[in-house]
Amino acid sequence: MQGSVRNRHYLASAQQGSLYQNRHGSPRHTDVTHKPSQFHRDLWFYFTLQNWVLDFGRPIAMLVERSPQTLPRAVIYVSIITFVMGASIHLVGDSVNHRLLFSGYQHHLSVRENPIIRNLKPETLIDSFELLYYYDEYLGHSMWYIPFFLILFIYFTGCFTRVKHESRMPVSAWLLVGPSSLYYWYLVTEGQIFMLYIFTFFAMTAFIMRQKQKGWVLDSNGLFLLYSFICALVLIGAWVAWLWNDRVLRKKYPGVIYIPEPWAFYTLHINSLH
Repeated sequence: MQGSVRNRHYLASAQQGSLYQNRHGSPRHTDVTHKPSQFHRDLWFYFTLQNWVLDFGRPIAMLVERSPQTLPRAVIYVSIITFVMGASIHLVGDSVNHRLLFSGYQHHLSVRENPIIRNLKPETLIDSFELLYYYDEYLGHSMWYIPFFLILFIYFTGCFTRVKHESRMPVSAWLLVGPSSLYYWYLVTEGQIFMLYIFTFFAMTAFIMRQKQKGWVLDSNGLFLLYSFICALVLIGAWVAWLWNDRVLRKKYPGVIYIPEPWAFYTLHINSLH
């Protein structure tokens, strides 16, 4: 009688231990059941919509939640905190800059070359506006975009499958490629982050080649991201070619990498028409 009680107690303990291991991930027992890859239509639709409507509020948490690639919590927390701080700095800087537009501020000129800034008294106020420009265009953008593309790339590393028929995009994905790639074009040109963008694209390409050697192919979500990046690069190239001989913008953006900002083009060529 006592032996049977001990056996039942042992079996119950073993079942509880197995359940605990399944919930927390056991190194010896892993679930190898293949789950069909589906295009996250709702994720990419809201992602694109919020990118355009709420430029400062991207659904990063949705990317982290849907990502097949597990991330350490410390990396997630640090990335999101840095992203939110950078977006907040950018929001404050943009709010001031857009208010300055009504006073005649011209984006195609540097801070000190702007007539409304050049005539400020005392002259030390110009240093304050240059500091604001630095916070917005350099510090804010770095803290904002680096975690953004890091999380995008980590999500991308999990968008692979061994089932070839899953490596195709539905019609809804093709319809979203245009708005998505147009947004990345705006992000790169207005944010002046071409090096970060092209580095992320090269990292994605290298990871594709590595996974291909192992027999993995991109699923619909990975193809959507890849095609969005490629189309955005085409748009950036067309934008640069169109404004290649613009002398004023050339002076504003010297150096090897010449990518004018849309707002600079607006104040130079469009705002003067009103």
